Amino acid sequence: MQDIISGFLRFQQEVFPERKELFKTLASGQTPKALFISCSDSRMVPELVTQREPGELFVIRNAGNIVPSFGPEPGGVSATVEYAVSALQVSDIVICGHSDCGAMKAVATCACLDHMPAVKHWLHYADAARMINESRNHPTEPERIDGMVRENVIAQLNNLRTHPSVAVALAQGRVTLHGWVYDIESGSIDALDAASGKFVPLAQHPATKV
Repeated sequence: MQDIISGFLRFQQEVFPERKELFKTLASGQTPKALFISCSDSRMVPELVTQREPGELFVIRNAGNIVPSFGPEPGGVSATVEYAVSALQVSDIVICGHSDCGAMKAVATCACLDHMPAVKHWLHYADAARMINESRNHPTEPERIDGMVRENVIAQLNNLRTHPSVAVALAQGRVTLHGWVYDIESGSIDALDAASGKFVPLAQHPATKV
């Protein structure tokens, strides 16, 4: 904890003074252009990976980068999606999975989660992805897990479309969806290509979208 406090003190004493005008502007409002939905995993930092400044990304992070389909009792993720689309008018939404995802590894390997009932319940929102992934042949366990990560991104994009605010924005052509998978070791991103239904290297296909 002391390292975290020391980091804040460095921010307050060194970083903040150099960026004072930026924070002064941000103090009165925000105008992020994108909603970025990623995993809570400590190795995945959206602002670092995308090199965005404070105020440029509206971020949701949770176990498994999950977006529950819209229902009669919407939770925090639903409320945040709705606010981003309806109030902040973001133009892009990214759902970003990542390599070695603990949540998707648990789903892909049918790990017992009885000792973590909240996690077990939460990961049921990946059931569609799990069933699709299980229907396919995976020669190795790492390939099964990687397949799960990718199928989960697709499943969560489908869940995202059930949200009324997103459905309206898509119908009006004012929001674009993106499905990404970030590889921790290489720093690369594969993006879901709508035309082929495949994930392709984002560096080689920067215009790729869902």
